[in-house]
Amino acid sequence: MRITARPLAPGEIDYELLWFCISVGGLIWAAAWLSFGLPWLVCWFRELTGHPCATCGLTRSAIAFFHGDLASSIRWNPLAFLIYCGIAVFDAYALGVLISRARRLRVSLNLAEKRMVRAVVIAALILNWVYLLAHSAMFKG
Repeated sequence: MRITARPLAPGEIDYELLWFCISVGGLIWAAAWLSFGLPWLVCWFRELTGHPCATCGLTRSAIAFFHGDLASSIRWNPLAFLIYCGIAVFDAYALGVLISRARRLRVSLNLAEKRMVRAVVIAALILNWVYLLAHSAMFKG
């Protein structure tokens, strides 16, 4: 793995701006949805099988996370909690480089490293789903 810090090249996609806008836009959209009292989305997998899907608890985990109840956020969906932490760290980095026009960090992976990342992501998704299935009583009602 190689991490480099370099200026944004002419014509290069500004990933920091792009993903910062997407994450902040998503947060605003979700906050508006919940503040207007719109109905929560129905998990059709849970409705059909009675078991939580691999993403059950994401919304409740996010609500707990943004209220500072980190223990509840982890209990609702541990992988979602890690993702929210990663997004918060990335957004702080992105805001910093956007304001200061600093060099951008870029990560280069070789083929073996890309395969390892895929395997870790798949394992994390499976382990998270196993956790959710083992704690499925949280999702009743």
